[in-house]
Amino acid sequence: MPPSEPALEFLVIRRSAQSRFAPGFVVFPGGVVEEGDRELAERWFGEASDAPRACALRELSEEAGLVLTKVGLVEAPGRLPGEAGLLPPDPAQIPEIARWIAPDFLPVRFDAHFFAVAVAGEALPAPDGVEADRAWWSTAEDVLAATRAGEAPLMWPTLRMLQVLAECRSISDVLELDVEQMAPPSPV
Repeated sequence: MPPSEPALEFLVIRRSAQSRFAPGFVVFPGGVVEEGDRELAERWFGEASDAPRACALRELSEEAGLVLTKVGLVEAPGRLPGEAGLLPPDPAQIPEIARWIAPDFLPVRFDAHFFAVAVAGEALPAPDGVEADRAWWSTAEDVLAATRAGEAPLMWPTLRMLQVLAECRSISDVLELDVEQMAPPSPV
């Protein structure tokens, strides 16, 4: 019998209790597109329209201390792609696999772009202690099990993404995803 593929792991963070948005929830690194993200996108990718992709990389660095470069993911707290020795990645390395727009009934709305990146080797996240109080690599199944046990609250898009990711058997499966937004459960 051939050796089985290692289980796919995904980087998740727990939002700090002081977070304005989703305190204590387990999420993927990310955040709000800021004005400077358009300039970063232009510098890194040649297109200001790639601001959501630039935002994802900036937030990855800020929340988890990891920087995605042309040669892979590196531990570099406080730094960004494009700084000395950290050539920015090609946008093709960062496919968008989903986009979720919050329903009108939520008091804090979001327009979340989900990106995927293949990571080889180990890159240990270092949570910033402000936005994220914990960051770790986990299988989708383990996060979902923690959620069922009441230990990892998830927002609807994160729950749905983890359900889809749990069915992926290879990195290629993940990088080729195009997850359609589904309606969230109705508020009670």
